[in-house]
Amino acid sequence: MGLNAVMRLSNLSFAAGPDGLAAAVGRLEDALGVDFRDGGFHPSFGTRNNILSVADGRYIEVVEVLEHPAAEKAVFGQAVRARTELGGGWLAWVLNVEDMSPLEERLERKAVRGSRQFPDGRRLEWQQIGIKGLMADPQLPFFVKWTSEPDLWPSALPPEDVEILEIRLSGSPERVSEWIGEELGPVFDGVALAFNSPNGNPGIEAVTFRCPNGIVTI
Repeated sequence: MGLNAVMRLSNLSFAAGPDGLAAAVGRLEDALGVDFRDGGFHPSFGTRNNILSVADGRYIEVVEVLEHPAAEKAVFGQAVRARTELGGGWLAWVLNVEDMSPLEERLERKAVRGSRQFPDGRRLEWQQIGIKGLMADPQLPFFVKWTSEPDLWPSALPPEDVEILEIRLSGSPERVSEWIGEELGPVFDGVALAFNSPNGNPGIEAVTFRCPNGIVTI
């Protein structure tokens, strides 16, 4: 079975800076020409987010760590806090998988449960794995598997007129290929991937979108 049959680009995660969630969301809204919505909070991670549903069943989240005990214990909360303390910006690209078992075997750890409580009280639940890898090497994606009913998935939201065209990373396609378990090409799930040799820290350097404001790179 080919790579894109079992893994899809689910979302991009952007960490708010020290000036907070609203300020980060406002800058992205101005750049893209669309409005985000309140996504709710992650009880077990000590974080909250605003989300933007975009083309092809994907979404963008802007996430902020809360002053909450869960944020100190949860690896995801720690990752968000660390990125915020560096000024905020792109935190991760996230791949949706149909089966966690091969990843659990290869990474030699179990997936953890995650959830997001919506403002209307509903709750989205999933499994995720790979945050420790992301923290050690921020070019690496992490992985999610939705366990709630499909009507709760982010892809069920009506998308805005925004399309992810390219993700530019500082890092190595060979390293990412090793991490995800299959060889990466120049396009993943319809999105261009460009790698630059690390000049400083690895990770997402920029993302290019087609949006109401035209072709925009953030």
